[in-house]
Amino acid sequence: MSRPRFNRILLKLSGEALMGQGQFGIDPDAAASLAGEIAAAKGKGHELCLVVGGGNIFRGMAAAAKGFDRATADYMGMLATVMNALALQNALEKQGVDTRVMSAIPMASVSEPYIRRRALRHLEKGRIVLFAAGTGNPYFTTDTAAALRAAEMGCDALFKGTSVDGIYTADPRLAPAARQLDVIGYEEMLELAHQGAQVMQVRAVELGWINGVVIEVLSSFEDAPGTLIKEDPLVEQRNKVRGLAHDRNVAKITLVDVPDRPGVARSVFEPLGDNGINVDMIVQNVGHGGATDLSFTIPRVELAKAKRILEPLIRELGFREMTTDSSVAKVSIVGAGIQNAPGYAARMFAALRDAGVNIEMISTSEIRITTIIAEDALETALRALHAAFELERPEAIEAAAAG
Repeated sequence: MSRPRFNRILLKLSGEALMGQGQFGIDPDAAASLAGEIAAAKGKGHELCLVVGGGNIFRGMAAAAKGFDRATADYMGMLATVMNALALQNALEKQGVDTRVMSAIPMASVSEPYIRRRALRHLEKGRIVLFAAGTGNPYFTTDTAAALRAAEMGCDALFKGTSVDGIYTADPRLAPAARQLDVIGYEEMLELAHQGAQVMQVRAVELGWINGVVIEVLSSFEDAPGTLIKEDPLVEQRNKVRGLAHDRNVAKITLVDVPDRPGVARSVFEPLGDNGINVDMIVQNVGHGGATDLSFTIPRVELAKAKRILEPLIRELGFREMTTDSSVAKVSIVGAGIQNAPGYAARMFAALRDAGVNIEMISTSEIRITTIIAEDALETALRALHAAFELERPEAIEAAAAG
């Protein structure tokens, strides 16, 4: 497939790309190697700006999961990105490339403050601009910061360098037959990200879509084409199912014999929302004898907190008991063609049945079908679904182009 020509590009690099062969920190040789590749791209006439992550030094979300205050942890992660930006600036300037580091958190001694118009002037003068400290606000990832800066700078594309070489039809670690996609539409990528695909953050895809920024996911370590995320005019000619997503960070809660009357659902879900717990799938059984069962899923990491919130409601609302299951997982099929093609739910359920995988919950959208299954059946389910929808085969449009 021919690749479009981009003039102004934002490069999003993972902090791990600076570790080299180490397990932590910054390897000067790795920084020099990256700088050489960036300088070569600059030499081809591109206007370049960069956002680099901080995962080689500190990961805010990981620290928050272990008890750090989330905002504090995120600010610490932002400081790590400043260190990485300075390391890359040093390596680039050793190769004669004029650069500027602009930080969303003011640090006048080591960087310029982020001012959009000033950043644009730097790009117009041929400098590489390294954007540090994310958006300057907690709760936003560096992927989101990269998409935001790409939109603000009027970039044609955002290149996201990762440890993988693109978007696959499924996680190749669990489904070895998974195939790399050349192109995927924003809507499909957004749904995959929502359902657990880790390679792109949801907000970053949304920002790219809204602002018309093409995103390419590609390897930080290999010189090979990645996957373009963009408006896809050929979506109707592609496979109805484009990919599978899965998520292990899931727990199921069931409230048994809940009084079947108005206001009870609000009494259950309002305190969860007030405490920052996101509820995903919700299933309420048909009521009998004035009572019903209510099941829903939440992030597994929030299960202990959710139990503390809900336990006082057992007596207050009068339901019989609360059961929890943290050994479940979510698996989804995603494709824009599903909405116009009957029979895909039955095909999915038949594949899971034939593989001996029991379905515990079901949820759908226009372009997605999601099931909750036992976590220990996840790999079996992914392989069965991948084979059932023949995702290992090149799409007809690709085969025609190759022929």
